[in-house]
Amino acid sequence: MKRTLVDLSPIIAALGDPDEPLTAAMIYNLSEVSSENLERLALAWPTYPVERRRQLVRRLGETSEMNFEVNFDAVNKLALEDADAEVRVAAIEGLWENESVTHMRHLTAMAVSDSATAVRAAAVGALGRFILLGEYGKLPERDAQLAQDTALDVFNNADEDLDVRRRALEAVSNCGREGVADLIEEAYMEPSIKMRASALFAMGRSCDLRWRTIVMDELESEEPEILYEAARAAGELELRDAVRHLGNLLVHEDREVQEMAVWALGRLAARMRAACWKTPPRLRPMRRSPRRLTMH
Repeated sequence: MKRTLVDLSPIIAALGDPDEPLTAAMIYNLSEVSSENLERLALAWPTYPVERRRQLVRRLGETSEMNFEVNFDAVNKLALEDADAEVRVAAIEGLWENESVTHMRHLTAMAVSDSATAVRAAAVGALGRFILLGEYGKLPERDAQLAQDTALDVFNNADEDLDVRRRALEAVSNCGREGVADLIEEAYMEPSIKMRASALFAMGRSCDLRWRTIVMDELESEEPEILYEAARAAGELELRDAVRHLGNLLVHEDREVQEMAVWALGRLAARMRAACWKTPPRLRPMRRSPRRLTMH
């Protein structure tokens, strides 16, 4: 049924008023917004207080995670051009499900040229999804190559910020390109706990069992961030030998480590059930996690 065109001018005006609560009606009216209303919103957007813009884009992301039927891509694309870095990061996260080549090329540009470190990190991290699509043959080879090359260039740029380089390593771990495994190993040998954590994340994402011994060893680490990523990698790699270690982490003092251990055990259980019944488990891939937002 064709959607009736509604003039959202009153809602657009209210969106800019920090004293007005962001109601569910306001948010849902921004789903699949018409071109006319998007033009109105684009004109009003720069006049909104920065905290309001941040709040709004975050709410769009939260709503889309709870309701898969909404589509805020048009508004998030508008927010990608915002002057505020936090808004741009939130917009990148809000466009997680967008698999268009146009968006991928926009991300490659942001990954190398955005003025804000956090935005470059978010952009190159988001390229991981496209690199994986390329591995599945769901992206033109030229564009898959561009995504890989961008992530590799960022990682190999010694002048780039550590957090950006880490995200680049995580992104490129989605492909089987020659030399990537060597980069993961080199990153794991670095003294930085954060880079080692990203190397463990990359090991899990690579689906390569060559990392089994390292992951198993790190499940006994004293560093919560390392433990967290080792637990994730054990689940990604489907290491059945890790069940006992993961069980021990269920009572770890760090709640986020506990939660990741639960996720990893759930993944292993689903795989084992699938093997018994010879049916593929229905698992939704993890896109991000609390520790990756607050500690990485």
